[in-house]
Amino acid sequence: MNQLSIVINNWNVRHYQHVFEVSERRACRAMGFGRASHRYQSRRDPEVELRMRLKELAEARVRYGYRRLHILLQREGWHVNHKRLYRLYCEEGLSIRTRSPKRRRACRYRSGRSDADGMNDVWAMDFMSDRLFDERPFRILTIVDCFTREALATAARTTFRAYQVIDELDRLARVRGKPRSIRVDNGPECAGRLLDQWAYLNKVELDFSRPGKPTDNAHIEAFNSRLRQECLNASWFLSMADARTRINNWRTDYNETRPHSSLGNLTPSEFASQLKETRKVA
Repeated sequence: MNQLSIVINNWNVRHYQHVFEVSERRACRAMGFGRASHRYQSRRDPEVELRMRLKELAEARVRYGYRRLHILLQREGWHVNHKRLYRLYCEEGLSIRTRSPKRRRACRYRSGRSDADGMNDVWAMDFMSDRLFDERPFRILTIVDCFTREALATAARTTFRAYQVIDELDRLARVRGKPRSIRVDNGPECAGRLLDQWAYLNKVELDFSRPGKPTDNAHIEAFNSRLRQECLNASWFLSMADARTRINNWRTDYNETRPHSSLGNLTPSEFASQLKETRKVA
């Protein structure tokens, strides 16, 4: 008998006692419910502190599921099994229901594209749009390292020109070096002459996605989805300065705090640091 059945039977016994004015023994006999089960008091630890901390983390990171919250709790020193945490996660009503699309047709990535083999091997670049509180639009340039999953840039501006994209790429090249290839779409900021000239002079390959095929640049699409869910949809930007600050803070949290399942639940910064240490030893 599961917990829900026990709760329902307990309520029915009390209801019989009140309506028919019978003893507990007769009410349990009429229900076919044991008196020992009716009188049983759970000795399970309510785990109030763990529940409170779990709710605090879920409120601070509204798009995190129980697995990612479990990793954050382990970092804080909580020794809790993931199945027990899932039970508490459900009891507190923290689960997020997302409707995933049904794939009616088989699809595959285009052939001939090689995976990223190391840091700065392949970057992915794209643009996003959002609005301030007064409906003024602005755009965000997002750049991700496809191997370490690091968010290299989340630059926000009211408008983006081709030379401003090049300025951001030059800044990143000075900080961490130039990539071998950059995956981009066919937007006007990426398909212009200035970016093509920059790529030629710096010996960087521009890998364009096929029109209407966002899966050709899946890394940046996944990153943009997380940025949208965890930051843009959850924030109310009062000005461009406020938007830049909040988006940059989220990027820092993404790189240094947010566990990434494809990296063995390491953060992108931790994965990049381990990669550098491995290269030094080798």
